[in-house]
Amino acid sequence: MESHVQPSGMFSLAKYLAQIIVMGVQVVGRAFARALRQEFAASRAAADARGRAGHRSAAASNLSGLSLQEAQQILNVSKLSPEEVQKNYEHLFKVNDKSVGGSFYLQSKVVRAKERLDEELKIQAQEDREKGQMPHT
Repeated sequence: MESHVQPSGMFSLAKYLAQIIVMGVQVVGRAFARALRQEFAASRAAADARGRAGHRSAAASNLSGLSLQEAQQILNVSKLSPEEVQKNYEHLFKVNDKSVGGSFYLQSKVVRAKERLDEELKIQAQEDREKGQMPHT
């Protein structure tokens, strides 16, 4: 026996399926838009909190090609202190020297990371000086 679906039944099934798909896309679209607005607001709040130092830090990241986090990871530095940066830099530079079987590529990454962290330390020192010069009211 053959089963026949009436054309009107097929049309209404397709219509309901299309409506379900459209509703699903609308729900997902609204959720995505809401998440995007929240992320934008959080990003703006974080940027405002960083203030001018954040702009300087971003500029330093653009110039060096490394973010602050990447530079800290490369030199294995968790807290930004000049002594720790210098100590880890010297060690990693030495062990990656080509004459001892190291990698020139890794050694250059170590140098770039040190430059980026030195720049960040300079920015922090300048920010500290500016805070010290502000009159207390």
